[in-house]
Amino acid sequence: MKHLLFILSLLLFSNSLLAIECNPDGTQVEMNQCAYDDFLKADKALNDTYQVLIKKSKGDKTYIKALRKAQRAWIVFRDAELDAMFSCADEDIKLCWGSMIGLLHPYAKAEITRERTKKLQYYIDNGQNDLGE
Repeated sequence: MKHLLFILSLLLFSNSLLAIECNPDGTQVEMNQCAYDDFLKADKALNDTYQVLIKKSKGDKTYIKALRKAQRAWIVFRDAELDAMFSCADEDIKLCWGSMIGLLHPYAKAEITRERTKKLQYYIDNGQNDLGE
């Protein structure tokens, strides 16, 4: 949890005090911004897909309740997965991951988010009871 707070503070600092724009060939801060922008795009796609699934299922209150519960649990899982991926015995995560943490963490978070979006899209396309894939 300390690692996540450190990363979030880095992202907030870089986004609030400076007008940093993504530049994949730029400085570390500019590349970090690209990673953060990528996560924001993935998160928006997830939320949009989730809303479509909720609307498609509007007549099934039991399913919607279960889906909301599953989504909250998935967020906890996502965060735990990231904590495991970027575990560090030291309180200062930069001692383990260096300056790349601001790039690697948001890209990993974006990838996990895209996987969840695919799953929700699958439910939209095939129904929540279709277990094939």
